[in-house]
Amino acid sequence: GAPTISIFLKPPGVIPPGGSTTICCSCQCDSGTFVLYKNGRQLRSLELRGSRAEFSISSATQEDAGAYSCHYLDGGTVLARSETLDVIVQEFRLPKPVLSVLPGQEVAAGAYVIFRCTIAHAKAVCFLYLEGQIKTFDLLSQEQNYFNISHVHKGNEGRYSCQCFTKGASFKWSAVSKTLDLVVR
Repeated sequence: GAPTISIFLKPPGVIPPGGSTTICCSCQCDSGTFVLYKNGRQLRSLELRGSRAEFSISSATQEDAGAYSCHYLDGGTVLARSETLDVIVQEFRLPKPVLSVLPGQEVAAGAYVIFRCTIAHAKAVCFLYLEGQIKTFDLLSQEQNYFNISHVHKGNEGRYSCQCFTKGASFKWSAVSKTLDLVVR
């Protein structure tokens, strides 16, 4: 079978103009090359370092926004393609949210965990990010600004953060919260 490759932002979230982030392409493979595509056009290629290749964006502008994907090549043959990662560059116009986790940052396997993202804005909707994952967990509106995980397991471990936005004539974004590391014993 073809290797599975993943693409994610480190740190995750919307980037402010002038901000920086790293696009990570990761793979369970030994050698080969990653080619980064943006909006279907080839940008550049990088040799694997360990199991990943990293493409840095610094001093981000609207030019950096777009749909990115990684192709994994070995000997010039494309063996696998990642999902598409949408990179968004926007000014932060909302206050920074605060992420908390109950019952705490260290929990036993099987426990019930609640992540809460608190922001001083009545109409904001928030996303919960887990570093290394392309998918976000939607946190609904202020009335329900939390995300539950029942029966936590080792796969839920990692570095979490949240980011909020308001819908309207235009999206307004907050900065990304401080990170929290969840440890599952």
